[in-house]
Amino acid sequence: RTKIIMKKINYLLALALVFCLSTAIAQTGSPAAPVKVTSVEGVSEYKLANGLKILLFPDPSKATITVNITYLVGSRMEGYGESGMAHLLEHMVFKGTPKHPNIPQELTARGAKPNGTTWYDRTNYYETVAANDDNLNWALDLESDRMVNSFIKKEDLESEFSVVRNEFESGENDPSGVLFERVVSTAYLWHNYGKSTIGSKEDIEKVPIENLKAFYKKYYQPDNAVLTVAGKIDEQKTLNLITKYFGSIPRPERKLQQPYTVEPIQDGERSVILRRVGDIQVAACCYHICSGSHPDYAATDVLQDILTNAPSGRLYKALVETKKATEVSGFSFPTKDPGFMYFSANVQKDKSLSDVQITMNNLIDNLKNNPVTAEETQRAKDNILKYYNMMYNNSEYIGLYMSEYIAQGDWRLMFMYRDNVEKVKPEDVNRVVATYYKPSNRTTGLFIPEKTPDRAVIPPPPDLAEMFKDFKGKAALANAEAFDSSPSNIDTRTLKGNIPGGGRYALLQKTTRGGAVKMRIVLRIGTEDSLKNKSSISSLTAGMLKNGTKTKTREQINDELAKLKTEVDITGEGQNIRIDIESTKENINKALDLVQEILREPVFPAK
Repeated sequence: RTKIIMKKINYLLALALVFCLSTAIAQTGSPAAPVKVTSVEGVSEYKLANGLKILLFPDPSKATITVNITYLVGSRMEGYGESGMAHLLEHMVFKGTPKHPNIPQELTARGAKPNGTTWYDRTNYYETVAANDDNLNWALDLESDRMVNSFIKKEDLESEFSVVRNEFESGENDPSGVLFERVVSTAYLWHNYGKSTIGSKEDIEKVPIENLKAFYKKYYQPDNAVLTVAGKIDEQKTLNLITKYFGSIPRPERKLQQPYTVEPIQDGERSVILRRVGDIQVAACCYHICSGSHPDYAATDVLQDILTNAPSGRLYKALVETKKATEVSGFSFPTKDPGFMYFSANVQKDKSLSDVQITMNNLIDNLKNNPVTAEETQRAKDNILKYYNMMYNNSEYIGLYMSEYIAQGDWRLMFMYRDNVEKVKPEDVNRVVATYYKPSNRTTGLFIPEKTPDRAVIPPPPDLAEMFKDFKGKAALANAEAFDSSPSNIDTRTLKGNIPGGGRYALLQKTTRGGAVKMRIVLRIGTEDSLKNKSSISSLTAGMLKNGTKTKTREQINDELAKLKTEVDITGEGQNIRIDIESTKENINKALDLVQEILREPVFPAK
């Protein structure tokens, strides 16, 4: 029996050893290969176990490779005090990692064509390099490393302020750009699309480095990113390299909560007037429209071309050909949440800005009476599809342009958008006109150049510690007595009596803070018969008593009450007129004189 037990123990120990060895191998072995999800028109999607999505677009005709990583974070995700954080972080990620301490130098040495951009729904980084294995290894190593190992150091943040500030100030010197920001921020009351992606100058300059690091660690993770590699690549070899560099990055434990703010339906036309130094005038208008993924978006894009294309556009003909404006433009961004369509016109200083604004608004308002035609629709579709095909024929552009559709929720929207444009008919365009292009859904803007704009400069809050260092205050008010509010004490302390004519009084004397006095006078009026069918007469009468007397206007009564530091409230209900007086011991007699005048000599308005 002992031998049998020992055999069983040895068997269990052997199983345990095998389990431990297999677990160790699993923990130290190669990451799992990516799983293929789908393919559309030469673009294939894969996914790693850590959540990273991969898009590969082989194009043997190219002599380059474009590596583009899109993070699903933009200004839409920024919280209070975080405006511009996504854009600021874009700059910081170029500052290096322990493995790649000088990224700009590496990019130059490789002859790369790099950039990073931030928008409402995403941030992306890319580099286009000569097609060879060494460059592809380097680019994938770089992007995987700075995904989680970027320095995000305080000294780098301080040095980068000047660069971001220059971008901010450059934008502030562009009349059209500043008007665009003001109009869009007025169109959106709650949603972050109303905030400029570059953010507030004050937020940018004051953001704590700890907050920026937390933002980076929250969003720069494999489960919140899509890696696109396009150009002259071998698909399987590229997948192996991606697995090598990105597969070992663990999936984060945190759960991202998607923004849930929904912009309420605009309930009336809004307007903005901007006065700044400038050389041109600008008129603009903005309409809320659907999201980029909505089927209506293609028709709104067609409408934009019908209105602004040179020289066939209706706004172009109405404003530029008539020499009212020098330029017209229109654009919308295919956003994840419902977005906007924006139109603007540049106007010379000697031309009428209001005429341009009226012409623009009236033309759009009258589209329902002058519907777009089949010819206009086809021309616009041809223009849009021409640029789409030019982009699609270049894998480098595809690798970058894909970011906009990734940010909307699915990269395949790029192909669906093309298909939707091809299907657009005149009736679709006229339908979206009726749906979205209403005056109640419009926000207008005017940029009026001024040589010396007069602005109200609001000072910052003062240093309260400095303000109060020598502050003593006035003498404290005398404290009131600790009053016993029991019925027996109140009855003992109350002086009661009769007033000649039938009135009665009750006076309760006690010390009060600041000598405050409160008084209530109740007047009984009328009889059951005299007030019959006149239930509102007392309240209406009471409401008019303070409107004036034979010697004092309403304004004079209010002024005197203010001087006496007294409040008088007169109300009426049924048989009662009630006068509540709150004054001070030194002013109560004068206050009563004024109340007596109000009651004895009221002057009621004629109507």
